[in-house]
Amino acid sequence: MTTPQEYVSFQHVQKTYDGENLVVKDFNLDIKPGEFVTMLGPSGSGKTTCLMMLAGFETATGGEIFIDGTPVNNLAPHKRDIGMVFQNYALFPHMTIAENLAFPLKVRKLSAHKVNEKVESALNMVELEHVANRYPKQLSGGQQQRVALARALVFEPKLVLMDEPLGALDKQLREQMQLEIKHLHEKLGITILYVTHDQDEALTMSDRIAVFNNGAVQQLASPTDLYESPSNAFVAQFIGENNQLMGEVVEIEAKKRCTVKVGKQQVLARPVSVARAGEQTLLSIRPEKIMVVQEDDWYENQVTGLLKELIYHGDHHRLVVQIDGVGELVVKVTNGSHSSRNFEVGGSLTLGWRSEDCHALDCPNHAEQQGEAA
Repeated sequence: MTTPQEYVSFQHVQKTYDGENLVVKDFNLDIKPGEFVTMLGPSGSGKTTCLMMLAGFETATGGEIFIDGTPVNNLAPHKRDIGMVFQNYALFPHMTIAENLAFPLKVRKLSAHKVNEKVESALNMVELEHVANRYPKQLSGGQQQRVALARALVFEPKLVLMDEPLGALDKQLREQMQLEIKHLHEKLGITILYVTHDQDEALTMSDRIAVFNNGAVQQLASPTDLYESPSNAFVAQFIGENNQLMGEVVEIEAKKRCTVKVGKQQVLARPVSVARAGEQTLLSIRPEKIMVVQEDDWYENQVTGLLKELIYHGDHHRLVVQIDGVGELVVKVTNGSHSSRNFEVGGSLTLGWRSEDCHALDCPNHAEQQGEAA
């Protein structure tokens, strides 16, 4: 059963289409009232299937789904009182914008006065009151998406589901809409479950993110925790850019630090998915956590290599440094910093990083097995 703190609860939910292969494997997720939770993962990872089971468009093969304490596995979609926003907008082309927004209100048999009042309020909320009498084809993609959002909110649902709603928009408009949705969520206090494969979108908007792979949640955490403290190699690779170094654990010190042999180097790291000496591990280090060492600098980990590539990105330089016996390391250096003035391709650079910024994770083949067994 659910507790008063949960508005949505997936409990041991499974889904199979052929009776043999599970596309969703023992999915558990509790969402608090007013929380913005994103399900993030590659195509085919099971995230949209979970959303559709909550909406009632797919039936769970096993487990139970609750909304506000009520089991909904056998409840028709229109009785779940959920707002939905899709990537393709799903607006009625033969209706005006006002008529599109009025439709879910008329289905609920509200009075004409109340319908007009709510439609006007919803259009004001997304700043589109001036397009009330136009048809969807007369609007831009961004305007249509805002109308779709207004229609999902017009009947004041407590829960709104969004399935890749910004996928059809260009980068600038998508980033603008991300902030608009985030601000509407903060203003209205509604519960949102959002599906995307765009990591930047998830990091920007969410209170918590569930990272999916192979039908199972690999990690559920805040954006900061996912980025700063990935729990396995898949999450580290999928969330943001990172350097990956294969090595073998030499020693573990009280679960706070371990020594890993990488080629000819010994690297100090934070043990995350390793427990004993002799284990193979993948080290994960974010490019911005690696520093170009200056004369008076000291880091627990220091390596020297040759600068192979230097790319200007406006606010930062991207460096590719070849370390003998280790491989290539990608480094991000803020443009204008002291160290960014003296780069020369082919020149020698010393790099350094802290042990707590280097995570000793499972090996990729172990991560795949873990995903299949979860």
